[in-house]
Amino acid sequence: MKTIKVQFKTLGKRYYFGTAGLKLEQGTAVVVNTIRGLELGYCFGEIFDLKLEDLTSELKDVVRIATEEDIKKYNDNKLKEPEILKKTKEFSKNHNLELKVLEAEYTLDCSKLIIYFESEGRVDFRDLVKDLAEEYHTRIELRQVGSRDGAKVFGGIGPCGLIVCCQTFITEFDNVSVKMAKNQNLSLNPVKISGNCGKLLCCINYENETYKELRKHAPDTGDIVEAPDGPAKVLSCDVLNKNIKVKYLNEDNKFGYYKLDEVKFTKSMDKKKESIEDDNDSM
Repeated sequence: MKTIKVQFKTLGKRYYFGTAGLKLEQGTAVVVNTIRGLELGYCFGEIFDLKLEDLTSELKDVVRIATEEDIKKYNDNKLKEPEILKKTKEFSKNHNLELKVLEAEYTLDCSKLIIYFESEGRVDFRDLVKDLAEEYHTRIELRQVGSRDGAKVFGGIGPCGLIVCCQTFITEFDNVSVKMAKNQNLSLNPVKISGNCGKLLCCINYENETYKELRKHAPDTGDIVEAPDGPAKVLSCDVLNKNIKVKYLNEDNKFGYYKLDEVKFTKSMDKKKESIEDDNDSM
């Protein structure tokens, strides 16, 4: 089936749509029908064949290539958003709601107004919805998002000194776990491995597969290895540089530093490198 990806925001998630026989290419503005209503998005990449068995849900076709009128309507809607945000903040303050208003967006035909907010707990926003409906005379949808999405809106500088990844290239957030930080011998101090959102740094995930592969061929801390001067216990293992620190078992307070290929060890078959508990560490 001829398919193309459509993106609604610059760094937003990309969705699959059928081409409906239209000639589409990178950057083509199209109108599509989503669960929220008619929306305008931009094609990402080129047309490709998607096998029916790879579909996880119904694949909708692109409605049409966007006309000048569609694009004008879309731009007009975008101009309204700052005032909507301001008004929503005023209403929420009047109702003493503890929420952080992030974004607002109309569907293309203005049949629905979606407002995104962040809050630490559940929020009873029924009165807020009534006020917004009376103000804008359309269907209102308030959608609570996570702290990562909130940080993506505000942006900022990461601990590396660069603009945060979620504002430069990340389109979808992957799971990041404490296990990944342990694999890379990173400090488990939350201040050092957390981003502006308060969650684990997304960049911890970037090299995770490399470290996982390297650790398959290296001993764990606490393992017993055969070092040049006898059996020893592993105190630390730098898998990236292939360095290992050991403490000899037959002599007190004697330590050794070696390359991985200088020691002999046997990986225990029943040692689970990725446990269920580690998966529960995801943040």
